[in-house]
Amino acid sequence: MPEIRAFQPADLPALYDICVRTAAAGGDARGHYSTDALMGDLFAAPYVHLAPELAFVLEDEGEAVGYVVGTADTTAFARRYRDEWIPLLADRYPVPPPPPRTADQDMHALHHYPERMIVAGLEGFPAHLHIDLLPQYQRQGHGRRLIERFLSVVPAPGVHVGMLTENVEARAFYDRLGFTELPVPDPGPLTYLGINSRR
Repeated sequence: MPEIRAFQPADLPALYDICVRTAAAGGDARGHYSTDALMGDLFAAPYVHLAPELAFVLEDEGEAVGYVVGTADTTAFARRYRDEWIPLLADRYPVPPPPPRTADQDMHALHHYPERMIVAGLEGFPAHLHIDLLPQYQRQGHGRRLIERFLSVVPAPGVHVGMLTENVEARAFYDRLGFTELPVPDPGPLTYLGINSRR
């Protein structure tokens, strides 16, 4: 049975691969942008760089096939993303122009505005997480195990996720785990869900 363990630096290429292969509302986003590294640079690598103690992988036969990453303090994470992560990628993603923009430029805008993570109405749920599993490892209880591991160690009273509303399968998954919808003003294309951490 696949095992959950702490993230190791050698897992990073696998995390990039898992991230892009699940980034299109749960589907494969390879080829959607000018570089397949873009999704990992935004939604996986910053977490293992800035909060490695909260990064866990699902390993099968020596390979990472899923992961959960996150932060205990979203406000502090957004600040560190700006101060530490953006400079590391300065040569990859230029500041985009105002709209209208290309799909790549829209993603670059997310990268250059980490304060977007700080959302009114989530004050009781200061932590947040991202979880991804390769398709062949989904619907087998591994996602639940990964989130339970994260919740067992995160030093925060509550955890939120921001998910694309169109991703109905992800919503069903979070509902089964006990996440509930959080009333957020003007959430745009996202739905915010929260759960109390269990420590």
